[in-house]
Amino acid sequence: MALGYVRPARPEDAGEIARIQLATWRVAYRRILPRHVLDNLDEAFLARRWSAAVQEPPSGAHRVLVAVEQAEQSYLVGFVASGPADAEALAPGEPAEALGPDVAAVTDLLVEPRWGRRGHGSRLLAAAVDLWREDGLSRAVAWAFEGDEATRKFLTSTGWEPDGAARALDVDDMLVPQVRLHVAVPAEKVPADDQPGD
Repeated sequence: MALGYVRPARPEDAGEIARIQLATWRVAYRRILPRHVLDNLDEAFLARRWSAAVQEPPSGAHRVLVAVEQAEQSYLVGFVASGPADAEALAPGEPAEALGPDVAAVTDLLVEPRWGRRGHGSRLLAAAVDLWREDGLSRAVAWAFEGDEATRKFLTSTGWEPDGAARALDVDDMLVPQVRLHVAVPAEKVPADDQPGD
């Protein structure tokens, strides 16, 4: 079993978060997004955005958490970013009040592929759920690419379900369909032994 833990992201993690995002997207989305879009992603630009997300979040409930693999050395291997649902979490034409003030939105949940299936995704999600509960959030939503079977399978294995909402992102004149999943935030903390593996 992998040894690992989750902690809040620090400003000095921004470069590693960007690297993980880029490496993961280029593997996981290579058949979903146009190749030239993935090839042209700017790691330095992503790092600046993650630095701002960590140091200047829109609210105290907006958080970036990182997963750390412990071996002879410690490695950042994944991250989750979430906060209260905003307009980005809505489906096209959905009214602003549709999700309500008690809904969390996951904007990113990524584990670098070479570190997959070692429990990091489950630990990240469990840590996020604990924080949503502390913040009084009772439900969470996340958008996933329709073609991203791995993410959809992982989320549904942990109790998430499609909520019927769909949209298509315009990525360089290519429409890429997404589906929205949702889950109720349990009122009590689930014991670690009951967490599904990933």
